[in-house]
Amino acid sequence: MARAEQLAADRESLLDRFKVLSAESLERQGRQADVVADARLKATEQLITPLTDGLRQLQERLQSVEKDRVRMAAELGEQVQAVRLSGDAIRRETVSLSNALRTPQVRGAWGERSLKRIVEISGLTERCDFDSQATYTSDDGRFRPDMRINLPAGKVIFVDSKVPLSAALEAYNTEDEEAQKAHFKTFSAHVRKHIDDLSGKHYWQLDLGSPEFVVLYLPSDEFYRLALEQEPALHDYATRRQIVLASPGLLIPQLQIVANGWQQVSLAETAGQVSKLGRELYDRLATLGQHFDKLGRSLGSAVQHYNKAVGAVETRVMVSARRFRELGVTSEEIADLAPVIETPRQIAVPEMLEFDELRSLERSTVADDADLLDGSAVRQLRRRTGTADS
Repeated sequence: MARAEQLAADRESLLDRFKVLSAESLERQGRQADVVADARLKATEQLITPLTDGLRQLQERLQSVEKDRVRMAAELGEQVQAVRLSGDAIRRETVSLSNALRTPQVRGAWGERSLKRIVEISGLTERCDFDSQATYTSDDGRFRPDMRINLPAGKVIFVDSKVPLSAALEAYNTEDEEAQKAHFKTFSAHVRKHIDDLSGKHYWQLDLGSPEFVVLYLPSDEFYRLALEQEPALHDYATRRQIVLASPGLLIPQLQIVANGWQQVSLAETAGQVSKLGRELYDRLATLGQHFDKLGRSLGSAVQHYNKAVGAVETRVMVSARRFRELGVTSEEIADLAPVIETPRQIAVPEMLEFDELRSLERSTVADDADLLDGSAVRQLRRRTGTADS
């Protein structure tokens, strides 16, 4: 009985001990688990933080992009609206221009203005390098070419800009492809007929300085292309009839060559004026040199006469006058008269001397002065002026 109670008491003690150990073990494992969990949480946070920052930046960027998209969509809508309004205005203006160009007078005025603008862009000046609507009278009647382009050396070129454009305008105003082709062919036929009419006027006979051809100006490169596209041989056809087809793109380089020719003429005229002025200045300097030379010779002659007079006074007059002082008539002494030593320097520039004056220069007193002119200088002057030794 006692044994059984002892065993029961030991079991209770063991159970209590086991409970205590179990509780301690669980507490220790719990603390370890908390440490591990904290470490894993920190590691996870370290991994998630960059992702979180990236997601936040991405969200901010998406918001900014969305704002820009909304703004750009609004601006694009405004631009589309402006383009639509501009397109409507262009269509209205095109229709208005097309209707206006159907009138021959308006069409002709447009071609003339286009031609004048092209000529001015090329550097030519009206009434100097070209004339518009000049009237000519011949045995065949009165003629008024649209433009006369003046060339150097008295040459001229006549230009006509009255090309019929109604068929081409009709082609652009229709959407029917077959109708367009028909209008284009009609336009080419109109250009051919105008070539024949213009060739029959013989504009080149109105001015003797004109070459035997006339320039037919089409006011648009597109019209020029259409005409040759419908009839590729049209250019040769016009050339055989002494007509040269030209568009703005073809005419501008040719006119710039004309403008350059006028510039060369102007430079040549300026050079001629400079040469004439130089000759006049040279002649005047030569005349001035002659005057200076004569003046120098006159001064030299005057100095010689003065020195002779001084010598005569000293030897003839002053000798007797000084005897009054020796006789006690007066105490004042008479000063000596000094001769003039300096002589006028004569001009030794060959361009300002006559040939006969150059010959006498060698025999003058200046030739004896080595500082002014020596024998070699005289020989050099002879070579420059073409005079031979006498």
